[in-house]
Amino acid sequence: MVSVRLPDGSQRQYEAPVTVAQVAASIGPGLAKAALAGKVNGKLVDTAYLIDGDVDLAIVTDKDPEGLDVIRHSTAHLLAYAVKELFPDAQVTIGPVIDNGFYYDFSYKRPFTPEDLQAIEKKMAELAKKDEPVTRKVLPRDEAVAYFKSIGEDYKAEIIESIPQNEDVSLYSEGGFTDLCRGPHVPSTGKLRVFKLMKLAGAYWRGDSKNEMLQRIYGTAWAKKEEQEAYLHMLEEAEKRDHRKLGKQLDLFHFQDEAPGLVFWHPKGWTIWQQVEQYMRQVYRDSGYQEVKAPQILDRSLWEKTGHWENYRENMFVTESENRNYALKPMNCPGHVQIYNAGLRSYRDLPLRYGEFGQCHRNESSGALHGIMRVRGFTQDDGHIFCTEDQIQEECRAFHQQAMKVYKDFGFSGISIKIALRPESRIGSDETWDRAEDTLRNALRACDVTWEELPGEGAFYGPKIEYHLKDSLGRPWQVGTMQVDFSMPGRLGAEYVADDNTRKVPVMLHRAIVGSMERFVGILIENHAGALPLWLAPVQVAVLNISDAQAEYADAVAQNLKKQGFRVQLDLRNEKITYKIREHSVQKLPYIVVIGDKERDANTVAVRARGNVDLGVMPVDALVNRLKTEVETKA
Repeated sequence: MVSVRLPDGSQRQYEAPVTVAQVAASIGPGLAKAALAGKVNGKLVDTAYLIDGDVDLAIVTDKDPEGLDVIRHSTAHLLAYAVKELFPDAQVTIGPVIDNGFYYDFSYKRPFTPEDLQAIEKKMAELAKKDEPVTRKVLPRDEAVAYFKSIGEDYKAEIIESIPQNEDVSLYSEGGFTDLCRGPHVPSTGKLRVFKLMKLAGAYWRGDSKNEMLQRIYGTAWAKKEEQEAYLHMLEEAEKRDHRKLGKQLDLFHFQDEAPGLVFWHPKGWTIWQQVEQYMRQVYRDSGYQEVKAPQILDRSLWEKTGHWENYRENMFVTESENRNYALKPMNCPGHVQIYNAGLRSYRDLPLRYGEFGQCHRNESSGALHGIMRVRGFTQDDGHIFCTEDQIQEECRAFHQQAMKVYKDFGFSGISIKIALRPESRIGSDETWDRAEDTLRNALRACDVTWEELPGEGAFYGPKIEYHLKDSLGRPWQVGTMQVDFSMPGRLGAEYVADDNTRKVPVMLHRAIVGSMERFVGILIENHAGALPLWLAPVQVAVLNISDAQAEYADAVAQNLKKQGFRVQLDLRNEKITYKIREHSVQKLPYIVVIGDKERDANTVAVRARGNVDLGVMPVDALVNRLKTEVETKA
């Protein structure tokens, strides 16, 4: 007798072993048709999986997040199947699920073309329509290697050869195509109805530039057509908002080959940067932080003490002088410990909060660089708090309140919170990590918030709270962090005199609210499609005259606004007013002030708000009051 307990707590009894599909069919024909996979005792399995003992079972459909992953994973195999049908000489390599879709890498004698992509997608639809069953079989490792070599799939054979010799491997087949995979997969290709191939790219075999360049085909797959259409619409909007395109259009920044991954900020772009920095500097002051500045380059010996040289070396830029090895700092924390260590500290000094707009450099691969979102040189709104263990919870609570206010002021809501837990490569004992992780959980409980946990994604020196915000397109961005570090202060000799006159090591909290300033500016640009709110806009008001007869008055209005602290552009060019309005509108300015004879004679201005909204004629003082209110409220 087999007993199956379902998620609602009910149990079903079966006289003999039964498959997941048979359990679904016994519940009802609707569920049998919708079933994509099962979760047996928490493990994802195929619907053909045989249950031969008492288990907890959940039937996975396209309404479940795991169901969508199964669809995308199976669609990647459908892609490989179609490629092999059209290009039999192509070799398949790997094809994982990624955010919103999948990809598959192929080795082929010539580059695929956009026309090939269309043909492959058409073939995928034909194969899906056949509704061929997807079946699983298990082979000994060496037998699987021999099989793939016999059909000319050398990459698959190489993958399997890296598996321990005494292990079995699973293969999945659909029609005439067989692939190596752990699974699970949909029961038949007919379950794959909504998909689209997106683009072609290059990718090195096993991610190593010394290996062959493969061809990567990206695709997306969804449970419902309307979900895919919404996603494709979002991509169209994202393309319009691409900060790299807007950076050029609005004259904000540029890149060039002589400085890969490093930003050349233009005056308008640097103005946005400065608004963010000065705002965050005020947050420092209001929150009891002392601003500091540490060196850019530090001796190798210091990075060895912190553990960076062992755990982070491949991401660091190194240099040499007078037979000494140095590294450009990839993060600011070791420098802040040196400032802490420069004086004798007492428990009365704690918590001691340092803040720095610290420039860091990380040796990102060229393929990972992405405009100002992913660079090699960046600045963080970085802070470090030296405190006792008893003070951690209150400091985390205060930081949480700071961060939420900052995100609100920048126009973001719906912030999600996550805790990244210990990675495999780390420093410190398990007991220390237990304390650090539990401390963060308790701090979030005190803030009355819910969170998601991310096993294995913490920094090598401690776990961290992550703040993820969503932009106007619903895209998530991870920005702020609060990290608990029990290890680095002791490694670098940080101490304080406790109330019993003993020497103790402080806890170090690493915190940032916007994170990388470059990346955050990029997020702001895309979130607002370049039409930044008044308080952030590099040019807040353009003052335009209709003819030379109003030039003197227009100049006086512009100077008045500048004295009030606004960023103003005066345009006295001898051009048609419609041309000038259109040109400044393209630059997404918040306000355009137009001055003709009537406005000059009445000491007024005609005001247009962004989006060609006519606000009519008003006195200059009324405009000033409107602008001040909008800046102060960060509307």
